Amino acid sequence: MGRARLGDGGLYSMELYDQAASLVPMGAWSCELASDRLSWTDGMFDIFGLSIGHPPERRAILELYDEESRELLERKRSKAIETCSGFTMDAGIIRPDGDKRWIRITAATRGSSGRAHTLYGMKQDITEDRARWEALRAQAECDPLTGIANRVGFQRFLDGVDGQAAGDRCGALILFDMDNFKRLNDRWGHAAGDACLAAFGERLRRAFPQARLVSRIGGDEFAVLLPDAGSHGEAEDAVHSLMGALLRPVAWNGDFLPLDVSVGIAVTAPGAPCDPQRLYGSADEALYNAKATGSTALARARRIGRRPTLRSLHG
Repeated sequence: MGRARLGDGGLYSMELYDQAASLVPMGAWSCELASDRLSWTDGMFDIFGLSIGHPPERRAILELYDEESRELLERKRSKAIETCSGFTMDAGIIRPDGDKRWIRITAATRGSSGRAHTLYGMKQDITEDRARWEALRAQAECDPLTGIANRVGFQRFLDGVDGQAAGDRCGALILFDMDNFKRLNDRWGHAAGDACLAAFGERLRRAFPQARLVSRIGGDEFAVLLPDAGSHGEAEDAVHSLMGALLRPVAWNGDFLPLDVSVGIAVTAPGAPCDPQRLYGSADEALYNAKATGSTALARARRIGRRPTLRSLHG
């Protein structure tokens, strides 16, 4: 790493860096792009749970990243090399002992004549900070009545906050809206209505274990985001097959409360990038058409921007 001049205070050796690094779990690294040869400080070995002294091989280190982080890292790395720039990202790794850790990567390039020849930077273990942040985020994004995500969590999807890598995996969006919910509240009371909302939210969570997101996005409206749903017909058939379990009457204070819903489905074409806003618009239009029938029904957008088709949920 050499020596660095800090202001007018003179020269500081790597000893100062080592002292500072001991206060925070972090390390410095560099990679010669022509050979993929890595150089690490001791802190890097600690972060990855590897023995100091064995030269790391980049291919083996990449295998320690979880799949999503590895793909994102390779994209950012390639762009940084191409543009002689840098990047910052958080990544998940699984150490050889099976321990899952989160690290923050800060990278820059060195080069000449507009061509990068070295990538270098810092990596810091942020596992504890990540756990605290995830706990606060879960609390902020959880609907207290149903225990599933609330509108805040769904809005993150619409706004693409989770990043392109996550957004690419949205295959289908299914919207559920309870029919005659006001009538149910008027007849049995709001506590009964709350019981129905809680029961339906739990049923959705159990019915779609593969869902990327199950959310209550309005008073009596729910959303399920699936990473892969196949064709429109497959998604529709899957929902139709689950309706019997989803619409079972809810036992409450000696009564059985009826559930009726309308459903709107929109599916991203295979291989097409996910546009959250357009997907939501199409599913919402399908839901509107389903509710317009006046009876429990399912509507699917035959194609994004095309008029939905209807199907009864009874029978």
